[in-house]
Amino acid sequence: MARNRKKPFYEKVTIEDIGAEGKALARVGDKVVFTKLVIPGDIVDLQVNKKRKKYEEAFVTKIHKYSDNRVEAFCEHFGTCGGCKWQFLPYEKQLFYKQKQVEDQMKRIGKIDLPLIDPILGSEKNTFYRNKLEFTFSSKRWLTNIEINSDDEISNHNALGFHVPGLFDKVINIDKCWLQPEPSNKIRNFIFNFAINRGLDFFDIRGQNGFLRTLIIRTSSIGETMVIVTFFNEDNKERTKLLQAVNDEFPEITSLLYVINQKGNDTITDQETVVFSGRDFIFEEMEGLKFKIGAKSFYQTNPEQAYNLYKVAREFAGLKGTEIIFDLYTGTGTIANFVAHDAKKVVGIEYVPEAIEDAKENSRLNKITNTSFYSGDLKDVLNEGFVKKHGQPDVIITDPPRAGMHADVVQAILNIQPEKIVYVSCNPATQARDIQLLSGSYETKRIQPVDMFPHTHHVENVVLLEKLKLSS
Repeated sequence: MARNRKKPFYEKVTIEDIGAEGKALARVGDKVVFTKLVIPGDIVDLQVNKKRKKYEEAFVTKIHKYSDNRVEAFCEHFGTCGGCKWQFLPYEKQLFYKQKQVEDQMKRIGKIDLPLIDPILGSEKNTFYRNKLEFTFSSKRWLTNIEINSDDEISNHNALGFHVPGLFDKVINIDKCWLQPEPSNKIRNFIFNFAINRGLDFFDIRGQNGFLRTLIIRTSSIGETMVIVTFFNEDNKERTKLLQAVNDEFPEITSLLYVINQKGNDTITDQETVVFSGRDFIFEEMEGLKFKIGAKSFYQTNPEQAYNLYKVAREFAGLKGTEIIFDLYTGTGTIANFVAHDAKKVVGIEYVPEAIEDAKENSRLNKITNTSFYSGDLKDVLNEGFVKKHGQPDVIITDPPRAGMHADVVQAILNIQPEKIVYVSCNPATQARDIQLLSGSYETKRIQPVDMFPHTHHVENVVLLEKLKLSS
């Protein structure tokens, strides 16, 4: 069974399940072994590369038999690109394992007696569903095994695409990405070919030099497009030629922007964005509401499914038009503005000041007058004085980042004691942890998983908590 190696080697092991973070799971004797890029029913050889007290991690060296549930991956970059890792799993099976993930985490981490969990809400689109992608220019592209083993000279080492998982300095050149609708692929390929033909320097991540650095493409459901090209060095002549060529080739682009970023990292949130043509924003629409999206604005990346997610949150809130709502981690105020029509007043709180300005602008844009927004650290803002000023909330809607809510924020909610809490989460594990902290005062009434990201293990989840009634 095991070869004479420092770390175990297991032959012909059957993959049994999918566990946390989408990892495939097998059992060898009393050992739990996690691996990747296989599915339940596959029979494989496993080489352990990490040993832990309670489990091992391994990589697949050979597949002896494929699962009957396996389907062919549709993307030519599958297995190298870090996205869409569940392509070989039928979509109905993806939904099954996401539902199971939510159930397991609620029971194991939340330690709560669950009500019936509503069946996961699948995404109508499972390709071309994203409205934003970020690509990296690299002078050291990832080479395939065929290229490495070939005797042919490799003339082009440039890439415009995604980072190879675990290798910060290697980028796979993307021909067709199945995540974002057109004109995304056409724009990226045009820019790549134009840069190659003009001999423009692609960015060297290790050496921190080059001309072309990153490309961000944003699209909206109403057909508007934003393109942001980030340059490392300023070269007015070449920058203008490139951007003008893009503008001429794609007159439908709503917003063509550029950034000069000479920092050590690719983030542009602290950089100046300059308009080359068009406006500095695009519009998204949802249920008749308009949302203004700038280069640095956050908006859910699957807009059609985000609409379904927010409808669930609104339904769980059970609004009658008389409620005061606190919207925690409000971001650009999407949920706050979405539910405002059905409430007396909505108060949004967010850590990022720029996001709060976007939230206010979105209220003004939609002539919504019963919202107010405040920036600051929630654990500091959400206090007795804040409640006294704005009124006792009937409902708190919270949509925190993956890390969940800070313990002080959970305690602040317990101090405020709203009648209902609607908890929206992109990480059911931290959500379950927070629900456990709230369980002494609140009962879990409804749970609705929502699939926002097909072909990945990620799942959103909405939970309704209601204040426990004191027994007489």
